[in-house]
Amino acid sequence: MKLYRPTEECGIFGIYGHPEAANLTYLGLYALQHRGQEACGIVSSDGRSLHVHRSMGLVADVFGDQGIFRNLPGEAAIGHVRYSTTGDSVTKNVQPIKVDYSRGSIAVAHNGNLVNAQMVKDELEAWGSIFQTTMDTEVILHLLATSKQNALEDRIAEALGRLKGAYCLLFLTETRMVAARDPQGFRPLCLGKLGDGWVVASESCALDLIEAEFVREIEPGEVVVITKDGITSHFPLKKDEAAPCIFEFVYFARPDSYIFGKNVYMVRKDFGRQLAREHQVDADIVIPVPDSGVPAALGYAQEAGLPFELGLIRNHYIGRTFIEPQQSIRHFGVKIKLNPVREILEGKRVVVIDDSIVRGTTSRKIVKMVRNAGAKEVHVRISSPPTSYPCYYGIDTPTRKELISSSHTIEEIRRYITADSLGYLSEEGLLQAVGAGKNPYCKACFSGNYPITFPTLAAAPQLDLF
Repeated sequence: MKLYRPTEECGIFGIYGHPEAANLTYLGLYALQHRGQEACGIVSSDGRSLHVHRSMGLVADVFGDQGIFRNLPGEAAIGHVRYSTTGDSVTKNVQPIKVDYSRGSIAVAHNGNLVNAQMVKDELEAWGSIFQTTMDTEVILHLLATSKQNALEDRIAEALGRLKGAYCLLFLTETRMVAARDPQGFRPLCLGKLGDGWVVASESCALDLIEAEFVREIEPGEVVVITKDGITSHFPLKKDEAAPCIFEFVYFARPDSYIFGKNVYMVRKDFGRQLAREHQVDADIVIPVPDSGVPAALGYAQEAGLPFELGLIRNHYIGRTFIEPQQSIRHFGVKIKLNPVREILEGKRVVVIDDSIVRGTTSRKIVKMVRNAGAKEVHVRISSPPTSYPCYYGIDTPTRKELISSSHTIEEIRRYITADSLGYLSEEGLLQAVGAGKNPYCKACFSGNYPITFPTLAAAPQLDLF
């Protein structure tokens, strides 16, 4: 059985005003690989035309031949790593998308998901637009092409005014780069400086890799235009209440990144501390489910006064595909990724820390693996509230039918995963740990309260566990 984790749609990176723009974009995408592993691409500008290389696969594979960069000249480039949430996983849907139209050439890279894309697409097709991909991102290009505004930033502003949903965008033309973030600020986007050049990235860890200076986060609703004359900032859209995705802190962002004004690693440790306050248990050791559970487990162990141990070792060298035996190895999917350390677990009362439970199948296998390694008791603690609702803002999550907490109590989930006890971080504790204060976050996956409205969700069908 395939292991399921929620997956981010993509990550974006761009640089303007550097002689090695494409090479640095490759490095930036490498740092953002965790945000998308299906496909990647780079578009560069030499001041006269745009040059493209994109393909299915990981960054290191797609750009493994150094000769590729000879075909990506210029001092400006944008790049994209993709995990599809809308559109098929095929080459025609790989980003950045580059088109030629009446005003020249333009490329776009998009992180997020537009909830009204189909409605806008139907309208455009009724007026004669022909779409080449199945992605919502292409809608943005058609809106730009049909705009009667003269300046690029005005055409972009007009297009953004038609969109609803989550988007961080990078546009590249022959002479300029433009970054935009939706008014709610669902996804992170930051601005950096490298010499005389400017850098835009989904997360600050990409700036660190190329030794760029972190300048600031791009604000919700902001459009940043970068040309040879410098940088300008615009706020063309109606101001809205910010709703950054709290699950970026829980799971998606790299722990060394700075997003939404905070360091991800420190926030995750605070999740663990708060979890220990809410769900203390008599135990001997605390172990994480690597890698995302490590900071929370450290925080839990420190707050609870228990030893922190690496009782599960992760194999970091798993390929994208492997031949799975049909019956010969039970729980093969988990075992190829994680292996228990019997010497640490045997005879112990173990607290296992993970960031979330989605379907419950992986948690069930991990609990059994820890027991089989000799653990006397297994207590599962989750550093986020129950995930009961799907995300429509750029994250690939299952339907409500497949989300175990949408139709089962915590006690029923405990029995299904066969743990001795199960505790989730409360929504109040989550907000307290992140220091939300007056800063609201999008918590729709926990609460079902969606910041941007769309057709009413159907009640969750019952998922049969036993």
